[in-house]
Amino acid sequence: MRIGPIELQKPLALAPMEDVSDASFRLICKELGADLLYTEFTSSEGLIRDARKSLQKLDFSEAERPIAIQLFGGSETSMEAATRIAERANPDFIDINCGCWVRDVALRGAGAGLLRDLSRFETVVKSVIAATSLPVTVKTRLGWDAESIVILDVARMLEQAGAQALTIHCRTREQGHKGAADWSWLERIKQTVAIPVIGNGDLVRPEDVSRMFETGCDGAMIGRGAIQNPWIFRQTKHYLATREPAVEPSPAERTDLCVKHLRHAVARKGERRGVIEFRKHYAGYLRGLPNAAKLRASLMQFTERAQVESALFEFVEHLTTEAAA
Repeated sequence: MRIGPIELQKPLALAPMEDVSDASFRLICKELGADLLYTEFTSSEGLIRDARKSLQKLDFSEAERPIAIQLFGGSETSMEAATRIAERANPDFIDINCGCWVRDVALRGAGAGLLRDLSRFETVVKSVIAATSLPVTVKTRLGWDAESIVILDVARMLEQAGAQALTIHCRTREQGHKGAADWSWLERIKQTVAIPVIGNGDLVRPEDVSRMFETGCDGAMIGRGAIQNPWIFRQTKHYLATREPAVEPSPAERTDLCVKHLRHAVARKGERRGVIEFRKHYAGYLRGLPNAAKLRASLMQFTERAQVESALFEFVEHLTTEAAA
């Protein structure tokens, strides 16, 4: 698939996730095989008002390329101005979030709220495309609810407007993350437009990604599955090449990568903030290990990196000693 000058064969993308897919997590997923990265979704209103949190989301490293800055907003004027600001950060492309389902975004006419007003949706997309020389892509959902699935109309509209790729989270806004993602729409969308189509939703194992590619989609975007298992990118590429089951990382691999990720986070955010915000990742790194719940309970109390590292290394040493006994 091609997005402007970027050409990738069946890429695996890390989904943009608020308070999760920050630079430290993106670097880890890139190391493990993610082909395409996106910043956390960034408020157009925050950018044009120089909000510190919004501006910080534009920060990425050369090691993360190809990467998109993802913007959201319901005003074409704000989105146009925010696009110009984002372009100065020199990402590889701009992605428009038209799928966020949370109330504070969708009910204010941004994110998935645009699915209730396709004319507004089109205006916002065209304003972004007009404001930049970079490729522009869009991430959205099937529709607002089961009675208003409009994705085929949206796909045609986006292609005609000049969007260079479309990512579909295969649920409605009403579903949020509940219920099963309906991948059957991916094949129908591929038959409707010529631009690349990236599928998203319910990708938690390599076998899931393989089945999604069978719909004909050009890429696969992994979100919560990567939080649960950052190794999913490496495991999926191995499975697609060999059809062999995924090899689970050893306890030492898990804790070593957890420490590496934590150090990235602390280097970027400072020790206390980095350690506290990292707590969401312990469950994924320790998944399936004996007595992991007890260890996580201890880790959640720490605010210093050295405390976390000491507990993790002691835990692995104990597991190694027990295995050798």
